[in-house]
Amino acid sequence: MFEPDYRMLVDAVRNVKPKRLPVYEHIISNEMMERILGRKFSELEKGTDSDLCEYFRHYCRFFKEMTYDTVSFEAGIVDILPDSGAIYGGRPGPIQNREDFEKYPWREIPERFWKEYDRQFEALCKCLPAGMKAVGGVGYGVFEISEDLVGYEQLSYMQVDDPGLFSDLYHRIGELMVTIWSRFIERWAGHFAVCRIGDDLGYKTGLLTAPDTIRQFIIPRYRKLIDLVHAADKPFLWHSCGRIFEIMDDMIRAGIDAKHSNEDVIAPFDEWIALYGDRIGLLGGIDMDRLCREKPDEITKIVLEDGGRFRSTAKGYALGSGNSIPHYVPVEGYLAMIEGARRLREQKTA
Repeated sequence: MFEPDYRMLVDAVRNVKPKRLPVYEHIISNEMMERILGRKFSELEKGTDSDLCEYFRHYCRFFKEMTYDTVSFEAGIVDILPDSGAIYGGRPGPIQNREDFEKYPWREIPERFWKEYDRQFEALCKCLPAGMKAVGGVGYGVFEISEDLVGYEQLSYMQVDDPGLFSDLYHRIGELMVTIWSRFIERWAGHFAVCRIGDDLGYKTGLLTAPDTIRQFIIPRYRKLIDLVHAADKPFLWHSCGRIFEIMDDMIRAGIDAKHSNEDVIAPFDEWIALYGDRIGLLGGIDMDRLCREKPDEITKIVLEDGGRFRSTAKGYALGSGNSIPHYVPVEGYLAMIEGARRLREQKTA
């Protein structure tokens, strides 16, 4: 019987070699959980308080049965923003000029956030199994929120046409995030082992915006959030997809404790370890493409070989996919990765 211990992942995030190999995922789709547990429970999330507790009972049970030490959960700011949706493409966001910015209901957003998510955090914390804490907190990062408020393409025009508005936008986003994160830390951080923000700043060949833009407008917002998290004696995990090497040193100087998300097509995980493994924890390592395409026996072999090497060469390491487990990852591929992690633990204690 697996006995979870959230301290294993905390050590990995703090770049300390854990006594036992932890596994970690940024997101696992409910559909995947339901197929493995053999129980439909997603519809309970929008029900009564009793329904919500039952939802999180199954949600947390999945993480424990799959031998995680922590439960990944975050409540997304973008999901409650007025007129949200531009981040998914196809239309501009609600802020296109100074007038839009001034009339946007900024002061209402924290209240909307907590009205939507307080009961979810409460239910989650009630259902955490013994030995487990959560990882996550307030979902979406500085750049992704700006994408939703303005639109990815429109942000570039705004930066050139109205640099003052562009600067004020990021200042206001930073204030909003500090307000929401401050209350989250006050009320719920005791149940969270690691605080996390996901903010995709890159794609396969480069950054989504200029590195100097990130340094001037985005990273200063992160410094304040990271300081809040560290003041609560929690480590900070940063998830970002893409080829983001140009700004990794800047993010490390800003205070991140660990990094997640990797694709072999960008760089093998060994390169991340060689470049940054002496300074931050590194999580993931098993490319999603391989989980989707390889046969289960081959996936387990990959985990034993590559995961075993990552564990030995990195100080702080937790094994998992390079990104997440969406619904289209084959169940057999995912379970083969978990089986590989189990065997690696046996090798450690043999």
